[in-house]
Amino acid sequence: MTEDDRDGTVPGYRDTTALDLRSGTPVRDVPAPSPAADAAVGTPVHETTAIERGAVPPPPAAAEPAPPRSVEQHLDEILTAVPQPDPIELAVLDAQGLLCAEEVVSRRALPAFDQAALDGYAARAMDVEGATPAEPARLSVVGETVAGPTGPASIGPGMAQKVAAGAMLPAGADVVVPAVWTDGGMVEVAVHAGPGAGSYVRRAGDDVAPGTTAVQVGTPIGPAQISLLAAVGRDRVQVRPRPRVAVLSAGGELVDISTQPGPGQVVDVNSYALAAAARDAGAEAYRWGILPTEPRRLSEVLESQLLRSDLLLVAGTFASGGDVVQEALAGLGPMHFSQLTMHPGPVQAFGRLGRDSVPVICVPGEPVAALVAFEVFVRPAIRMMLGKRQLFRRTVQAIAAERLVSPLGYRQYLHGQVMRHPDGGYVVEPLGDGSGSSEEAMLARMARANCLIVVDEDVTEVAAGGLVTVMPLLLGG
Repeated sequence: MTEDDRDGTVPGYRDTTALDLRSGTPVRDVPAPSPAADAAVGTPVHETTAIERGAVPPPPAAAEPAPPRSVEQHLDEILTAVPQPDPIELAVLDAQGLLCAEEVVSRRALPAFDQAALDGYAARAMDVEGATPAEPARLSVVGETVAGPTGPASIGPGMAQKVAAGAMLPAGADVVVPAVWTDGGMVEVAVHAGPGAGSYVRRAGDDVAPGTTAVQVGTPIGPAQISLLAAVGRDRVQVRPRPRVAVLSAGGELVDISTQPGPGQVVDVNSYALAAAARDAGAEAYRWGILPTEPRRLSEVLESQLLRSDLLLVAGTFASGGDVVQEALAGLGPMHFSQLTMHPGPVQAFGRLGRDSVPVICVPGEPVAALVAFEVFVRPAIRMMLGKRQLFRRTVQAIAAERLVSPLGYRQYLHGQVMRHPDGGYVVEPLGDGSGSSEEAMLARMARANCLIVVDEDVTEVAAGGLVTVMPLLLGG
């Protein structure tokens, strides 16, 4: 109410409409109090002292509800706040799947010596030049070398030495003639084709020269990188560690997987599903399970998990106020619950709690919505903590096989099956009626899906045959 809304006859008085509490109907024309009328009927008139307007502050206005946040706003807050754990040193086999966190410089030459690239005869290129099956070059065989420790050897003009793949090349040789291009002679060999100088020879340092980089920072360490690290003599390497993610479920209705649920109870599937999703994203996931409901014990569990984790993931259906989990989280630091413009699962939260400001992400308690929220918010956060360059799953445009509908102002995520179209491109079929109205409770439907169909906030309908954005759900992708 502004200054202009006041009546003016009695300072500070506002004409209002009273409500009949018995029927809910308005009672009109409530008169303003009149000192003259009170005096006429003998009612005592109380003299008052006028209070200067503005001396007493007006009552605080009711707080406006916070507007819903977009998916991008919530995601940006999370990605801006999550830290990257410091690099650690691991044995090379334990480093598999992680990102290299150091520039690995080789102190060795690879290969360490000139060697044969395949089985054949080491020779001089000038001695076999122009050889043909009709006019072969004939060389004297002066020994044989196999892979392994060997003494120095050399050849001169008109000579050849039989060599195995990986064997040290004798001094004077600059080519290896493949055995299949010869008659396989042991004393004298007839060469039927003459390769050019350097053919089928691995020169010392051709692969990696001493002082050059073998593995760069940010390189994913797979079997090939482990092979190279071993070759340059590294049995340990610094890497970005897997973030430790603790997964917890909140809800008094939850029972563990081994318990037969009673009336009103449901099995805790979120702690299993989200722990599996975190592992698939590359994290080291710890499944705590169901949070206790007793406030003191609840706070103790949360505090202990904050001490052992790089990220805390809590799934639950959080009330608008007075929720015991919200209160326990708030006691550990600022935690912001928000209404997001997404479906399923619009109520989510993020904060940094505890003495180490550990990121805490709260996702919906409904299992389908929980995994959708994981894909949209948690998985990118884990990949950022791993140091990955590609935080998000790759998306494709696909033809909708059926009509899709979505609420205006909400980004809809529908489970579907995407397939290659015979004429090229992709076609996607929603698992359900294409509206998402029954999407949240369908675990079996979700288990058959291989993608999420993303319908933007400003789109309310996609006709069959229209293009939509599809996020394939590839394991480890």
